[in-house]
Amino acid sequence: MHPNPAYRNGTRALHEQVIEQAGFGMIFAETSDGPRVAHTPFVSTRDGAVQFHLSRANALTRHIAGTTALAVINGPDAYISARWHTDRNSVPTWNFVALELEGRVRRMEPEGTLAMLETLSLRHEAHTAGGAPWSMRELTADREKRLLAGIAGFEMEVREWRDTVKLSQDDSARDRASIVAGLEENGETMMANLIQNPPVADPAAVLIGDLARKRNAR
Repeated sequence: MHPNPAYRNGTRALHEQVIEQAGFGMIFAETSDGPRVAHTPFVSTRDGAVQFHLSRANALTRHIAGTTALAVINGPDAYISARWHTDRNSVPTWNFVALELEGRVRRMEPEGTLAMLETLSLRHEAHTAGGAPWSMRELTADREKRLLAGIAGFEMEVREWRDTVKLSQDDSARDRASIVAGLEENGETMMANLIQNPPVADPAAVLIGDLARKRNAR
């Protein structure tokens, strides 16, 4: 998470949107073999947990159940050129949206893993062009059995939701307009749209950010 409290949003609606739209991220945990990371798609249960699956051969699979782990899901990002600032005595930076989730992990039963995979495939098949959508129900019993033999499903009960929403908030209106124009010219329309229409922050998160800035100014 970025240390600047100005880049906090704090709304669960945004967190759920990042999980829904970005969907793919990383899960980190400390193991007896040292720190390990795996890349996986995530599904939100919408009641405070996220689910994911790993190959049974993955280095994390035999360690992660029962541990406190950290998941990271990255949303849109874009390079911000210093040429887009009025003052050329500026430096480039990077705008980005990211979500960190921390919590205890448990192993899921096969039925829960199958339900998660069905939810995951339905979500992404709905946005896939060409042909009829594929469904888990098309698998034969033997193929389903072999699938479950090769993967393990997990659920994290999220205790900490930490976001970073860095969208040129500390730039002047004139510079933000220039940044938006530059991003659009480079084809970075998603980031340009986010700068122009930033997600509404949780008032509590804004208040915490204001208090932190006041303390730092003393």
